[in-house]
Order: sequence, then structure tokens, then C-alpha cells
Amino acid sequence: MAGRVEGKIALVTGGAMGLGKADCEMLAAEGARVIVTDRECEQAHKVAERIGGDAMALDVKSEEQWQEVLKAVEERHGGLDILVNNAGNVIFESVEDSSLKNFKLHMAIHVEGTFLGCKYAIPLMKNRGGASIVNMASTAALMGYGNIVAYTAAKGAIRAMTRSIAMHCQDEGYGIRCNAIAPGGIETPMVRDISGRGGEELMEIPDGPLPADALGAPKDVAAAVLYLASDESRFVNGIVIPVDNGLDARPHH
Repeated sequence: MAGRVEGKIALVTGGAMGLGKADCEMLAAEGARVIVTDRECEQAHKVAERIGGDAMALDVKSEEQWQEVLKAVEERHGGLDILVNNAGNVIFESVEDSSLKNFKLHMAIHVEGTFLGCKYAIPLMKNRGGASIVNMASTAALMGYGNIVAYTAAKGAIRAMTRSIAMHCQDEGYGIRCNAIAPGGIETPMVRDISGRGGEELMEIPDGPLPADALGAPKDVAAAVLYLASDESRFVNGIVIPVDNGLDARPHH
């Protein structure tokens, strides 16, 4: 039986570790040829070698690097079917604590990186018989967190930009859908480090239902990425899917 994204060409940013790595692994397992991109080029190559994909160095803040990477993708593969804008960072600072430099860094990585990826990938994704852009937002775009002002602003921008891009591609008849995922707390190296467990082994997240306060596993987000990347979601466009174990739905007092 063919995989759910069999024969599709996929590019994932921030694919060397965490959510991006899980996305790469799941897309490859379901038949996609995956281009793993990251600033950590050595780690990206290890992931690509393990899944039978390609690896390229990419700093998502760089317009020139985006152009170079997508030119190489077009030359090697003739086009692109799936773009996952996953690369990100987070610095815990309130509006009073945050420096303008750190605020701009979040905007450059999350917002400009996603913008550049979409802008330069869309010409490679037109008329592929159904292509998909998956942007990584966050529950921080849906809720109020006082201690991550730059991160919440950036993820909120991604949420809004996703809808605009979806409607543009639909209006132009490109056959490209654009959706976003809003993960809650997921056990990744970044979450481990910012929760004061730096250097520790990542926790094993058990299978089956999880309690309300549990962290999720990267594969929980990767499964949503796979659905949005596949033709199964052909009628899903311009939305944000929370993958948060009900966090956004739960009343807070």
C-alpha cells in the first residue's frame, strides 16, 4: 500500500531536531522525498541520511539562502509539493523585559522566515495537482502568556498570515492549500531546556490518552503535519489546528 504522501517532494525548516525532525521522519515514512533544512547542517545531514532524504543549510532569516535552497530544489526535483515552516525560537521575556533586539529576532525567524519560505516556494508549488504549506503557529497565538511577548506576537502573525496566503493561492487557482498548526507543550529539546532540564534525557511520552497537564510527543504534531500535507485534507484550507490536548478549550480561572 502506498504511503499517504507517496512521491511528493517536501521541505522542512528546522528539521535537525525536535518537531522538525519528527515531521521529516513521518513524511519520509509515508513516502515523501524530504529535504531537511537547518542552520545545524551536520545534524540535518544525519537526519537526512537516516530517512533517505536530502539536507541543506538554511538560515530562514536569509532571503538569499531561501532563494538558493529553492533554486536547488527546483533543479533537483522539478518542483515542491509540501513546505513545512517549522523553524523557531523562544526567549522568555515580558513586554517590559524584552529588548527590541530580541523582539526583532523572533520576528525575523518566525514571521520573516515563514513569509520568505512561502513567497519563494509558491512558484515551485503551483499546478502540482495539490500542494500544501504547513506553518507552525502555537497555542501562544490563541491564548495570553505574559512572559513570552515576542513569541506570542510572532506566532499570532503567522496565524494571520496563513489565512491570507491560503486565500491568495485559492483566488489565483494555484492548487496550494495553506494551514497552520498550534502545538501546546511538546517534549522537545527546546521545551526541555527552557523548563530547567537542560542536559537531561528527553522524557518518554507514553502512548494512549494523556492527562490534562501532560506534555505531548513530537509525533503528535508530526501526525497533524502529515494530515495537512496529504491529499486527505484537500478540503481543509486557511485554518489553525490546535494540537494541545484540549489546552485552548479548557476554561482558565
